[in-house]
Amino acid sequence: MNLSSTHAVVIGAGFGGLAAALALASQGVSVTVVEAATETGGKAGQAEHDGVTFDTGPSLLTMIEVLERLFALAGASMEEHVRLRRLSPAFRYHYPDGVTLDVHHSPEQTLSSVREALGAEAEAELARFLRYARQIWEAAAPPFVFGDAPSPRRLMSMSLTTLAGLRHIDAATTMLGGIQKHVRSPHLQTLLARYATYNGSDVRRAPATLNCIAHVELALGGYGVEGGLHEVARALTALARGAGARFRFGARVERVLTQRARVTGVRLEGGEELRADLVVSNADVQHLFSDLMPARLQDPGPPEAPSMSGWNAVIRRTRRPGTTPHTVLFPDNYMAEFEAIFDRRQVPTEPTIYLCDQAAAHGRAGWGDADPLFVMINAPAVGPGTAQADWGAVEAAVVERVVAAGLMAPDDPVVWTRTPAELAARFPGSRGSIYGAASNSMWSAFLRPSNRARRVTGLYLASGTVHPGGGVPMCMLSGMAASRAALADLGFGDLSERIAV
Repeated sequence: MNLSSTHAVVIGAGFGGLAAALALASQGVSVTVVEAATETGGKAGQAEHDGVTFDTGPSLLTMIEVLERLFALAGASMEEHVRLRRLSPAFRYHYPDGVTLDVHHSPEQTLSSVREALGAEAEAELARFLRYARQIWEAAAPPFVFGDAPSPRRLMSMSLTTLAGLRHIDAATTMLGGIQKHVRSPHLQTLLARYATYNGSDVRRAPATLNCIAHVELALGGYGVEGGLHEVARALTALARGAGARFRFGARVERVLTQRARVTGVRLEGGEELRADLVVSNADVQHLFSDLMPARLQDPGPPEAPSMSGWNAVIRRTRRPGTTPHTVLFPDNYMAEFEAIFDRRQVPTEPTIYLCDQAAAHGRAGWGDADPLFVMINAPAVGPGTAQADWGAVEAAVVERVVAAGLMAPDDPVVWTRTPAELAARFPGSRGSIYGAASNSMWSAFLRPSNRARRVTGLYLASGTVHPGGGVPMCMLSGMAASRAALADLGFGDLSERIAV
């Protein structure tokens, strides 16, 4: 088969779809991206108020080697298209007992900050934990993050050296157990437990393997992006177009077309059909299999508990000098947040509050004397059993705490909000979950759908709801994995190997 005569349709222009479109188009496949929204980016969206545009999604970029590899596929340099910002301090954590802890881009600076705020013993504990987290990452990342979806067959095919290394991933311990085994400082335990929320999971149940997230952010570094993370989506869209991909916005897919369990194209709302040799779905996996596939081929896999959702807001905050890009306000009892969300499926009474000053983090322009302050609290996904929330009362309580912390003026207005139900409506099938299924067992990685559909030839999956998981770099990796699988199935295994990090 000639790749130039092979046509792919990519459903969705989130990071997974953009990565897949760029990867396939760069190897000569004819690609059409169809996106229901009017712009690119998926959950990395943006909104506008009174002439100022701000991000409404992710606010930190990690694992930049993934983005660098995508740009390299298009023969471009990331530095030419995306300007990263090294932030120091990057995060400021406020604890209810008055302790304030700064986290920097450099792990050495972070350790010094811990020593200053919490003492030499806490510094040694964090250093020990980071060695442990690095060991997990180095053992788990090659086979389970950068490789194909884990399966018993893949485990059987691994080398003895790789299998021996898996003893370091600490999968039989919970995240919380792994933290408590290495760290006694309650302040550090709280900070490190927060990384469970980076993929929307329960720190009391998720495997300690996920403690590698601390290594990714604290050791490898988190970045701001000049203009906001939506600029990354724009840059990938431009590169994909340069490689020959076509984009159609405001085009919603109604059905994936098949014949004898083989993909033949997609049908759009309104009846237009696009023929395709392969389809890459960047939609939520539940939406794909429950709504877009013929009934006989619906195969969403075993039902799993959804990851966290969130309530979001943007505040028009009066500008103040020396603001930290990212700020976290911890509650008195952090574990109560996980109990509320996962045990009772309700909004925490006193949630952790995350704030991103988009001017300090990303150089976003503001309203003259005010800047956009993005706010997020964790909440349960919507669905049966989820308690109703009074979002007006939630907003008032959040604002009261931010004002009390001295981080905004009482009359700084809230100019934009989004509830979990509104997030669910924007992304069908998601239930408002930000990261797909929660990783609340040691088997979660094996239960997460792979990037190749099991029952439909020519259908590939690329989103935060499939392997390797949620988050910006993981979504891009899912698009690359889907593209590798598609090229290998077409008989171009040599080209598929180019799409790797």
